[in-house]
Amino acid sequence: MPYYSIELCAGAGGQALGLEKAGFKHIELIEIDSNACNTLRFNRPNWKIIEGDIRQYSPKPLVEIDLLAGGVPCPPFSVAGKQLGQKDERDLFPETLRLVSELKPKAVMLENVRGLLDSSFDKYRTKIIRTLERLDYAVDWRLLNASDYGVSQLRPRVVFIAIQKKISPYFSWPNSSDKNPPTVGELIYDLMAKNHWKDAALWKKNACDIAPTIVGGSKKHGGPDLGPTRARRAWASLGVDGKGIANDSPEKDFEGMPRLTIEMVARIQGFPADWIFTGSKTNKYRQIGNAFPPPIAEAVGIQIRKALDMCSAFVEHTIPMRKLA
Repeated sequence: MPYYSIELCAGAGGQALGLEKAGFKHIELIEIDSNACNTLRFNRPNWKIIEGDIRQYSPKPLVEIDLLAGGVPCPPFSVAGKQLGQKDERDLFPETLRLVSELKPKAVMLENVRGLLDSSFDKYRTKIIRTLERLDYAVDWRLLNASDYGVSQLRPRVVFIAIQKKISPYFSWPNSSDKNPPTVGELIYDLMAKNHWKDAALWKKNACDIAPTIVGGSKKHGGPDLGPTRARRAWASLGVDGKGIANDSPEKDFEGMPRLTIEMVARIQGFPADWIFTGSKTNKYRQIGNAFPPPIAEAVGIQIRKALDMCSAFVEHTIPMRKLA
């Protein structure tokens, strides 16, 4: 039985791709950034992409929605910004709650930066939780690290889950993997060696840890580089020049620290090799850097699907069969 979802603030498809792998069929995906929309259309021409602001979005799906998912903008809560929260014009939690009220999905999945858990946002989180509880949802959240789900990157993200109270007893958070993710060297060695770089094997040996969090930047700030000074130092410890993004892998006689390419960054973020990003290099990098790693979305999505399956099976088992005439 298919489970149907709507994706808010879909970006370049990180969460949507993970949920697709978990077995959800997307009815609509809404995203305001034209470059990200083009990426979604290029990779999934069968998806219904709505390019626009969710403030003007009032869906009328023809099927019951099982999951409303999204990655509402993180700058209102990011330590890299001013952390204005609900005072930030980019805060879309109120609009998300409006859509929950309108659609009444069986489950809600929202991801954001770890800054949302700061004590300064305690009252705001409580307000969100109380609103969802009044709509008959059980609410929980976790700080999940990408590296616990096979992604070669730190990347802690807050995941909010709201599930209809009758279904919530069947939900449990995914267990972390019992295997360490590959190191950066192991993960992208083939790409570093693509042009027969003479030092590729040595670089692989020295790039012996997972990556720091990839920083995507915003429309107003941030370009195609790997973040502020502290992040660049972390990349330098892995033998990577974080001051920019390269157009191609290092050539055979390249000397010094190489830069990552768009393809390398996408792989570190957990995207499959066949997921193509469209737009300029800066736009591609922002799409990747702001994405929710697909493996985390898949792991949580599988648990949501299991809860829906178990609840459905329980209902079918407990409803008496009608006697034959």
